[in-house]
Amino acid sequence: MKKQFKLLIVLLFVPTLLFLTISCSRLMIESDTSSFQLVSFYDLRDRDSFVQITNTSSTGSGRIHVQIFDVGNNCNENNFYDSLTINDTHVYNMRDITTNDGSPAGVVLPDSAYGIVVITAVDSNNFAVPDFDLIGNFRVFENTGYEYRTNSLSVLNRVFLSVDPSEQFAELYLNFNQERGVILSDVIGFTLDDAGVGQIGMGSDFEQVTEVLSADIVNINILVDVDILDLNENIFSCRNVIFACTDQNNPLLEELLQTVGGANVASFEYGINNAIPHSKGGELLCPGNNISDGFVRLRILEDSAESFGFYIGLNNGNGRGSMDSFWAPNFPLNIPPFNDGEGEDVMPSGTGDTI
Repeated sequence: MKKQFKLLIVLLFVPTLLFLTISCSRLMIESDTSSFQLVSFYDLRDRDSFVQITNTSSTGSGRIHVQIFDVGNNCNENNFYDSLTINDTHVYNMRDITTNDGSPAGVVLPDSAYGIVVITAVDSNNFAVPDFDLIGNFRVFENTGYEYRTNSLSVLNRVFLSVDPSEQFAELYLNFNQERGVILSDVIGFTLDDAGVGQIGMGSDFEQVTEVLSADIVNINILVDVDILDLNENIFSCRNVIFACTDQNNPLLEELLQTVGGANVASFEYGINNAIPHSKGGELLCPGNNISDGFVRLRILEDSAESFGFYIGLNNGNGRGSMDSFWAPNFPLNIPPFNDGEGEDVMPSGTGDTI
Protein backbone atom coordinates (compact mmCIF):
# COMPACT_ATOMS: atom_id res chain seq x y z
CA MET A 1 0.00 0.00 0.00
CA LYS A 2 2.82 2.34 0.84
CA LYS A 3 4.48 1.83 -2.52
CA GLN A 4 1.22 2.43 -4.38
CA PHE A 5 0.77 5.76 -2.57
CA LYS A 6 4.19 6.89 -3.75
CA LEU A 7 3.36 5.96 -7.31
CA LEU A 8 0.20 8.07 -7.25
CA ILE A 9 2.12 11.00 -5.85
CA VAL A 10 4.47 10.78 -8.82
CA LEU A 11 1.48 11.06 -11.13
CA LEU A 12 0.08 14.05 -9.31
CA PHE A 13 3.19 16.06 -8.72
CA VAL A 14 5.28 16.17 -11.87
CA PRO A 15 9.05 16.27 -11.28
CA THR A 16 11.39 18.50 -13.24
CA LEU A 17 12.46 15.57 -15.42
CA LEU A 18 9.05 15.46 -17.09
CA PHE A 19 9.00 19.16 -17.89
CA LEU A 20 12.41 18.84 -19.52
CA THR A 21 11.09 16.05 -21.71
CA ILE A 22 7.57 17.15 -22.64
CA SER A 23 6.34 20.68 -23.22
CA CYS A 24 2.80 22.06 -22.85
CA SER A 25 1.81 19.60 -20.11
CA ARG A 26 -1.73 19.93 -18.78
CA LEU A 27 -3.68 18.10 -16.09
CA MET A 28 -7.33 17.16 -16.35
CA ILE A 29 -9.08 15.37 -13.52
CA GLU A 30 -11.08 12.24 -14.35
CA SER A 31 -14.02 10.18 -13.13
CA ASP A 32 -14.46 6.53 -12.15
CA THR A 33 -11.60 6.59 -9.63
CA SER A 34 -11.82 7.03 -5.85
CA SER A 35 -10.01 10.06 -4.50
CA PHE A 36 -9.40 12.26 -1.49
CA GLN A 37 -11.08 15.08 -3.46
CA LEU A 38 -14.16 15.14 -5.71
CA VAL A 39 -15.78 17.92 -7.77
CA SER A 40 -19.50 18.05 -8.63
CA PHE A 41 -21.75 20.42 -10.57
CA TYR A 42 -24.92 21.84 -9.01
CA ASP A 43 -27.65 24.17 -10.30
CA LEU A 44 -30.67 25.68 -8.53
CA ARG A 45 -31.97 27.79 -11.45
CA ASP A 46 -35.36 26.08 -11.84
CA ARG A 47 -33.52 22.90 -10.88
CA ASP A 48 -32.88 20.75 -7.84
CA SER A 49 -29.42 19.32 -7.21
CA PHE A 50 -28.11 16.48 -5.04
CA VAL A 51 -24.48 15.63 -4.32
CA GLN A 52 -23.75 12.18 -2.87
CA ILE A 53 -20.51 11.26 -1.12
CA THR A 54 -19.30 7.90 0.25
CA ASN A 55 -16.32 6.99 2.43
CA THR A 56 -14.74 3.83 0.99
CA SER A 57 -11.43 4.27 2.79
CA SER A 58 -10.10 1.28 4.72
CA THR A 59 -8.50 3.67 7.22
CA GLY A 60 -11.84 4.29 8.92
CA SER A 61 -13.70 7.50 9.76
CA GLY A 62 -12.71 10.77 8.19
CA ARG A 63 -13.30 14.51 8.19
CA ILE A 64 -14.33 16.26 4.99
CA HIS A 65 -14.38 19.89 3.92
CA VAL A 66 -17.30 20.85 1.67
CA GLN A 67 -16.69 23.97 -0.45
CA ILE A 68 -19.53 25.40 -2.55
CA PHE A 69 -18.66 27.98 -5.21
CA ASP A 70 -21.57 30.06 -6.53
CA VAL A 71 -20.89 31.37 -10.04
CA GLY A 72 -24.01 33.56 -9.93
CA ASN A 73 -22.63 35.39 -6.88
CA ASN A 74 -19.21 36.32 -8.28
CA CYS A 75 -17.97 32.77 -7.55
CA ASN A 76 -18.40 33.32 -3.82
CA GLU A 77 -17.41 30.39 -1.59
CA ASN A 78 -19.54 28.90 1.19
CA ASN A 79 -18.08 26.02 3.19
CA PHE A 80 -18.51 23.72 6.15
CA TYR A 81 -16.96 20.58 7.66
CA ASP A 82 -18.57 17.16 8.01
CA SER A 83 -17.54 13.64 9.01
CA LEU A 84 -18.07 10.18 7.52
CA THR A 85 -17.58 6.85 9.25
CA ILE A 86 -16.25 3.90 7.23
CA ASN A 87 -18.67 2.85 4.44
CA ASP A 88 -20.77 5.90 5.30
CA THR A 89 -22.83 7.68 2.62
CA HIS A 90 -24.52 11.06 2.74
CA VAL A 91 -26.59 13.01 0.21
CA TYR A 92 -26.46 16.82 0.21
CA ASN A 93 -29.69 18.42 -0.98
CA MET A 94 -28.35 21.72 -2.28
CA ARG A 95 -31.64 23.46 -1.48
CA ASP A 96 -31.60 22.28 2.14
CA ILE A 97 -28.04 21.39 3.09
CA THR A 98 -27.62 19.31 6.24
CA THR A 99 -24.59 17.54 7.63
CA ASN A 100 -24.27 13.79 7.97
CA ASP A 101 -25.88 13.82 11.45
CA GLY A 102 -28.89 15.79 10.19
CA SER A 103 -27.84 19.18 11.56
CA PRO A 104 -28.09 22.36 9.44
CA ALA A 105 -24.84 22.97 7.59
CA GLY A 106 -25.09 26.73 8.02
CA VAL A 107 -25.13 27.31 4.25
CA VAL A 108 -28.27 28.59 2.54
CA LEU A 109 -27.97 29.11 -1.22
CA PRO A 110 -30.20 31.45 -3.26
CA ASP A 111 -32.47 30.09 -5.98
CA SER A 112 -30.09 31.55 -8.58
CA ALA A 113 -27.07 29.60 -7.29
CA TYR A 114 -25.06 27.31 -9.56
CA GLY A 115 -21.44 26.20 -9.76
CA ILE A 116 -19.28 23.47 -8.25
CA VAL A 117 -19.05 21.57 -4.98
CA VAL A 118 -15.53 20.50 -3.96
CA ILE A 119 -15.32 17.85 -1.24
CA THR A 120 -11.89 17.12 0.26
CA ALA A 121 -10.80 14.64 2.94
CA VAL A 122 -8.85 16.67 5.51
CA ASP A 123 -7.14 16.13 8.83
CA SER A 124 -7.55 18.19 12.01
CA ASN A 125 -5.13 20.79 10.62
CA ASN A 126 -7.19 21.10 7.39
CA PHE A 127 -4.50 19.48 5.26
CA ALA A 128 -5.70 17.13 2.55
CA VAL A 129 -5.36 13.40 3.24
CA PRO A 130 -4.18 11.87 -0.07
CA ASP A 131 -4.57 8.23 1.00
CA PHE A 132 -8.25 8.66 1.88
CA ASP A 133 -10.81 7.20 -0.56
CA LEU A 134 -14.03 9.00 -1.48
CA ILE A 135 -16.48 8.23 -4.28
CA GLY A 136 -19.46 10.32 -5.29
CA ASN A 137 -21.96 11.43 -7.89
CA PHE A 138 -24.37 14.27 -8.48
CA ARG A 139 -27.89 14.59 -9.89
CA VAL A 140 -29.50 17.73 -11.32
CA PHE A 141 -33.27 17.71 -11.92
CA GLU A 142 -34.77 20.27 -14.30
CA ASN A 143 -38.36 21.29 -13.51
CA THR A 144 -39.39 20.52 -17.13
CA GLY A 145 -38.67 16.84 -16.50
CA TYR A 146 -35.15 15.85 -17.54
CA GLU A 147 -32.25 14.88 -15.31
CA TYR A 148 -28.45 15.12 -15.43
CA ARG A 149 -26.44 12.60 -13.43
CA THR A 150 -22.87 11.36 -13.52
CA ASN A 151 -19.89 10.49 -11.32
CA SER A 152 -18.10 13.35 -9.60
CA LEU A 153 -14.71 14.07 -11.11
CA SER A 154 -11.78 12.79 -9.11
CA VAL A 155 -8.63 14.74 -8.33
CA LEU A 156 -6.37 11.90 -7.18
CA ASN A 157 -5.77 10.17 -10.51
CA ARG A 158 -5.20 12.68 -13.27
CA VAL A 159 -4.63 12.45 -16.98
CA PHE A 160 -1.70 14.33 -18.47
CA LEU A 161 -2.63 16.35 -21.54
CA SER A 162 0.78 16.48 -23.17
CA VAL A 163 1.68 17.17 -26.76
CA ASP A 164 4.76 16.85 -28.91
CA PRO A 165 7.17 19.77 -28.32
CA SER A 166 6.62 20.89 -31.92
CA GLU A 167 2.90 21.41 -31.22
CA GLN A 168 1.40 24.37 -29.39
CA PHE A 169 -1.71 22.94 -27.76
CA ALA A 170 -3.42 20.04 -26.07
CA GLU A 171 -6.91 18.95 -27.13
CA LEU A 172 -10.17 17.90 -25.49
CA TYR A 173 -13.24 16.47 -27.22
CA LEU A 174 -16.99 16.12 -26.74
CA ASN A 175 -19.55 14.33 -28.93
CA PHE A 176 -23.04 15.61 -29.70
CA ASN A 177 -26.08 14.72 -31.81
CA GLN A 178 -29.79 15.49 -31.96
CA GLU A 179 -31.06 11.91 -31.87
CA ARG A 180 -34.26 11.42 -29.86
CA GLY A 181 -34.97 15.14 -29.89
CA VAL A 182 -31.91 16.67 -28.21
CA ILE A 183 -32.21 20.47 -28.48
CA LEU A 184 -30.29 21.96 -25.52
CA SER A 185 -26.81 21.67 -24.02
CA ASP A 186 -24.74 22.59 -20.96
CA VAL A 187 -20.97 22.70 -21.55
CA ILE A 188 -19.41 23.30 -18.12
CA GLY A 189 -15.73 23.97 -17.52
CA PHE A 190 -14.25 24.57 -14.09
CA THR A 191 -10.77 25.50 -12.93
CA LEU A 192 -9.24 24.82 -9.54
CA ASP A 193 -6.48 26.59 -7.66
CA ASP A 194 -4.26 24.36 -5.51
CA ALA A 195 -6.61 21.42 -6.07
CA GLY A 196 -4.88 19.09 -3.68
CA VAL A 197 -1.47 19.68 -5.25
CA GLY A 198 1.65 21.38 -3.99
CA GLN A 199 5.42 21.08 -3.99
CA ILE A 200 6.26 17.52 -3.10
CA GLY A 201 9.46 15.46 -3.08
CA MET A 202 10.24 11.84 -3.92
CA GLY A 203 9.98 8.89 -1.57
CA SER A 204 8.94 9.68 1.99
CA ASP A 205 10.45 13.19 1.94
CA PHE A 206 7.42 15.20 0.88
CA GLU A 207 5.50 18.25 2.02
CA GLN A 208 1.87 18.04 3.12
CA VAL A 209 -0.59 18.98 0.37
CA THR A 210 -3.40 21.46 0.89
CA GLU A 211 -7.03 21.68 -0.12
CA VAL A 212 -8.71 23.87 -2.74
CA LEU A 213 -8.18 27.59 -2.30
CA SER A 214 -10.51 30.33 -3.49
CA ALA A 215 -8.79 32.30 -6.22
CA ASP A 216 -9.53 35.50 -8.07
CA ILE A 217 -11.07 34.63 -11.44
CA VAL A 218 -8.49 36.81 -13.20
CA ASN A 219 -5.76 34.45 -12.02
CA ILE A 220 -7.40 31.09 -12.76
CA ASN A 221 -8.87 30.33 -16.18
CA ILE A 222 -8.40 28.47 -19.46
CA LEU A 223 -8.27 29.98 -22.96
CA VAL A 224 -9.35 27.52 -25.67
CA ASP A 225 -9.74 27.57 -29.44
CA VAL A 226 -13.03 25.92 -30.50
CA ASP A 227 -13.64 23.90 -33.68
CA ILE A 228 -16.62 21.76 -34.68
CA LEU A 229 -16.29 18.74 -36.97
CA ASP A 230 -19.36 17.25 -38.67
CA LEU A 231 -20.05 13.64 -39.66
CA ASN A 232 -18.23 14.17 -42.98
CA GLU A 233 -15.06 15.32 -41.19
CA ASN A 234 -15.51 18.93 -42.30
CA ILE A 235 -13.92 21.37 -39.86
CA PHE A 236 -15.74 24.56 -38.89
CA SER A 237 -13.60 27.09 -37.06
CA CYS A 238 -15.51 28.82 -34.26
CA ARG A 239 -13.79 31.22 -31.85
CA ASN A 240 -11.59 31.46 -28.79
CA VAL A 241 -13.40 31.35 -25.44
CA ILE A 242 -12.35 31.51 -21.80
CA PHE A 243 -13.58 29.08 -19.15
CA ALA A 244 -13.57 30.70 -15.71
CA CYS A 245 -15.75 30.87 -12.61
CA THR A 246 -17.67 33.88 -13.92
CA ASP A 247 -20.84 34.99 -15.64
CA GLN A 248 -21.69 38.03 -17.71
CA ASN A 249 -22.70 40.03 -14.60
CA ASN A 250 -19.42 39.61 -12.74
CA PRO A 251 -17.74 43.01 -12.19
CA LEU A 252 -14.34 41.41 -12.89
CA LEU A 253 -15.36 40.12 -16.32
CA GLU A 254 -13.86 42.98 -18.32
CA GLU A 255 -10.63 42.80 -16.35
CA LEU A 256 -10.48 39.08 -17.04
CA LEU A 257 -10.94 39.56 -20.77
CA GLN A 258 -8.23 42.21 -20.87
CA THR A 259 -5.82 40.19 -18.78
CA VAL A 260 -6.11 36.94 -20.72
CA GLY A 261 -6.58 38.39 -24.21
CA GLY A 262 -7.40 36.42 -27.33
CA ALA A 263 -11.14 36.11 -26.61
CA ASN A 264 -14.18 38.35 -26.23
CA VAL A 265 -16.18 36.05 -23.98
CA ALA A 266 -15.58 34.27 -20.66
CA SER A 267 -18.00 32.02 -18.81
CA PHE A 268 -18.37 28.99 -16.55
CA GLU A 269 -20.86 27.44 -19.02
CA TYR A 270 -21.67 27.50 -22.74
CA GLY A 271 -24.07 26.02 -25.26
CA ILE A 272 -22.63 24.15 -28.26
CA ASN A 273 -24.03 26.11 -31.22
CA ASN A 274 -27.27 27.41 -32.72
CA ALA A 275 -28.52 23.87 -33.32
CA ILE A 276 -28.06 22.87 -29.66
CA PRO A 277 -27.94 26.13 -27.66
CA HIS A 278 -27.37 26.55 -23.94
CA SER A 279 -30.23 25.37 -21.70
CA LYS A 280 -30.24 28.67 -19.79
CA GLY A 281 -29.73 31.00 -22.76
CA GLY A 282 -26.01 31.49 -22.19
CA GLU A 283 -23.12 32.08 -24.57
CA LEU A 284 -22.32 29.59 -27.36
CA LEU A 285 -19.02 27.92 -28.14
CA CYS A 286 -19.74 28.30 -31.83
CA PRO A 287 -22.31 31.04 -32.63
CA GLY A 288 -23.59 31.03 -36.19
CA ASN A 289 -22.95 27.30 -36.56
CA ASN A 290 -25.87 24.89 -37.13
CA ILE A 291 -24.19 21.47 -37.24
CA SER A 292 -26.50 19.02 -35.46
CA ASP A 293 -24.23 15.94 -35.28
CA GLY A 294 -20.49 15.76 -34.77
CA PHE A 295 -17.95 16.68 -32.15
CA VAL A 296 -16.38 19.74 -30.57
CA ARG A 297 -12.60 20.05 -30.34
CA LEU A 298 -11.13 22.37 -27.74
CA ARG A 299 -7.49 23.31 -28.18
CA ILE A 300 -5.98 24.68 -25.01
CA LEU A 301 -4.05 27.83 -25.88
CA GLU A 302 -3.30 29.14 -22.40
CA ASP A 303 -4.19 28.27 -18.84
CA SER A 304 -3.45 29.53 -15.35
CA ALA A 305 -5.24 26.70 -13.56
CA GLU A 306 -3.46 23.99 -11.62
CA SER A 307 -6.13 21.57 -12.78
CA PHE A 308 -9.47 21.67 -14.55
CA GLY A 309 -12.41 19.53 -15.60
CA PHE A 310 -15.37 19.60 -17.97
CA TYR A 311 -18.92 18.25 -18.00
CA ILE A 312 -21.21 18.06 -21.04
CA GLY A 313 -24.98 17.81 -20.65
CA LEU A 314 -27.47 17.22 -23.49
CA ASN A 315 -31.27 17.21 -23.14
CA ASN A 316 -34.51 17.38 -25.11
CA GLY A 317 -36.01 20.13 -22.97
CA ASN A 318 -38.58 17.69 -21.65
CA GLY A 319 -38.03 14.22 -20.14
CA ARG A 320 -34.61 13.13 -21.36
CA GLY A 321 -31.13 14.32 -20.43
CA SER A 322 -27.62 12.97 -19.90
CA MET A 323 -24.30 14.29 -18.60
CA ASP A 324 -20.72 13.08 -18.75
CA SER A 325 -17.16 14.40 -18.70
CA PHE A 326 -15.06 15.32 -21.74
CA TRP A 327 -12.63 13.03 -23.55
CA ALA A 328 -8.89 13.61 -23.38
CA PRO A 329 -6.02 11.95 -25.29
CA ASN A 330 -4.36 8.84 -23.94
CA PHE A 331 -1.35 9.32 -21.69
CA PRO A 332 1.68 9.49 -24.04
CA LEU A 333 3.57 6.20 -24.14
CA ASN A 334 6.97 7.79 -24.84
CA ILE A 335 7.26 9.40 -21.40
CA PRO A 336 10.24 7.95 -19.54
CA PRO A 337 9.70 6.08 -16.25
CA PHE A 338 10.13 7.88 -12.95
CA ASN A 339 12.38 6.76 -10.13
CA ASP A 340 10.25 5.87 -7.11
CA GLY A 341 12.81 7.04 -4.58
CA GLU A 342 13.95 3.48 -3.82
CA GLY A 343 16.11 2.94 -6.86
CA GLU A 344 13.33 1.46 -9.01
CA ASP A 345 11.93 2.86 -12.26
CA VAL A 346 8.14 2.80 -12.51
CA MET A 347 5.61 4.05 -15.07
CA PRO A 348 2.85 6.46 -13.96
CA SER A 349 -0.35 4.65 -13.06
CA GLY A 350 -2.38 6.69 -15.55
CA THR A 351 -0.64 5.21 -18.62
CA GLY A 352 -3.15 4.52 -21.36
CA ASP A 353 -6.20 5.85 -19.45
CA THR A 354 -8.68 8.22 -21.01
CA ILE A 355 -11.36 10.43 -19.58
